[in-house]
Amino acid sequence: MYAIIETGGKQIRVEEGAVIFVEKLDVNEGETVVFDKVVVYSDKTTKIGTPYVAGAKVSAKVEKQGKAKKIIVYKYKAKKGSSHRKQGHRQPYTKLTIEKIEA
Repeated sequence: MYAIIETGGKQIRVEEGAVIFVEKLDVNEGETVVFDKVVVYSDKTTKIGTPYVAGAKVSAKVEKQGKAKKIIVYKYKAKKGSSHRKQGHRQPYTKLTIEKIEA
């Protein structure tokens, strides 16, 4: 059994017991979050939503709030002397464990 949910402007395939990383959600660690934007639900039959499957929801437990590793953004224009710009970025994320998929 799996489902495809929509969160943070992205679609993610989830199964029960799976651990996923999503864009930061405004919930505390240990709480449960419910996703009702289920695009596809598949068990013995597959249900495809238009745009979402009616009555389907996925519940997940928040394991951790964190930041990803730092990436370096370096902008440079050739032959312009002092045209360099170096910047770092750490993307915040929420680590979830999928508990239940209901349809």
